[in-house]
Amino acid sequence: MKSKYKILIVDDDKFLLDMYAVKFEQSGFEVAASLGSTEALARLKDGFLPDIILTDILMPALSGFELLSQIKKEGLAKDAKTIILSNMGEKADLDRGSELKVDGYMIKASMVPSEVVNKVIEVMKGK
Repeated sequence: MKSKYKILIVDDDKFLLDMYAVKFEQSGFEVAASLGSTEALARLKDGFLPDIILTDILMPALSGFELLSQIKKEGLAKDAKTIILSNMGEKADLDRGSELKVDGYMIKASMVPSEVVNKVIEVMKGK
């Protein structure tokens, strides 16, 4: 699938961030990679309008949950689909994601990057 979806990937692990950025670019996405939530928030406040926000949870400064709450509170990227990609998969984490009305929740350790890309495509197609 070659799309031109704009995706904002947020993670504080540079290796993972770069790996996912390359994988999404190879799949036809326009990628903006932010090393942490503070950088992502600044990019959104500067007017970047992604179709998808893919974020980790555990990050310094603001967690992924706090980032998504702040985005919602400030009315940034209103039409973007939000997807959590984290190794935190406890019921409380999943419930918090539901409270924030995320469009998807993936556990990093149980998915290879190509599966993450395919899942994001499914979310964008409304499956």
